[in-house]
Amino acid sequence: MGEFGDTVDPEDIDRFAAQSASWWDPRGSFRPLHQINPVRIDIVRRELLAHFQRDTRSFSPFTGLRLADIGCGGGLIAEPMTRIGFMVTGLDADAQAIATARDHAAASGLVIDYRVADIDSLVRADERFDVVLALEILEHVADRDAFLSALGALIRPGGALIGATLNRTARSFALAIVGAEYVLGWLPRGTHDWRRFVRPSEFVLGLRRAGLQTTRLAGLGYDWRSGGWSESDDLSVNYMLVAVRR
Repeated sequence: MGEFGDTVDPEDIDRFAAQSASWWDPRGSFRPLHQINPVRIDIVRRELLAHFQRDTRSFSPFTGLRLADIGCGGGLIAEPMTRIGFMVTGLDADAQAIATARDHAAASGLVIDYRVADIDSLVRADERFDVVLALEILEHVADRDAFLSALGALIRPGGALIGATLNRTARSFALAIVGAEYVLGWLPRGTHDWRRFVRPSEFVLGLRRAGLQTTRLAGLGYDWRSGGWSESDDLSVNYMLVAVRR
């Protein structure tokens, strides 16, 4: 076990750390995350408004609720979650990403509890959250079963998990690796290992073992003509999942 436990892959952390200065550059290494962010945020907000029965007209409907953003990187999701009322804890094993996230939050006047840590540290501290986000992190962890078990342990009764990852299909290999990394150069080569992509059935089963019930699956599709992302019924490449603890 390394510094951050069994779920963290040190090589992956080093790979992302080399790009940490680019987190908030919409034309830099994290351009795909900037592009997909609006549809991800829309799904997260909509699903959680319904789950917690909050006022859809409010600018900060989630005031009083605690949220953990696991693998928060430079804070691309943590900041908008803070703006809509959540008390956010952002967690990442990449110290450089957390430094970037802290600086950007301070410049934006936002108070976010950023920590250089892994998910196991939250479990060991017996911390609990109303919402846990695990967006584009599952395909990077070293031990998927341990990670999913930890996710389940963090969620309070009545709480919710929202995850986003890549399906392990021939289409995802062609688009997310060959296309995005080698042909178009959207991502540095080696960003993803197709063998770690996660089929929806694997995700759902792992969460069920952790005590969470999946309530929704949604695909994310890219329109090559408009250059934009949108929600779809196609789960073959990118998809999101909502699960709850009853």
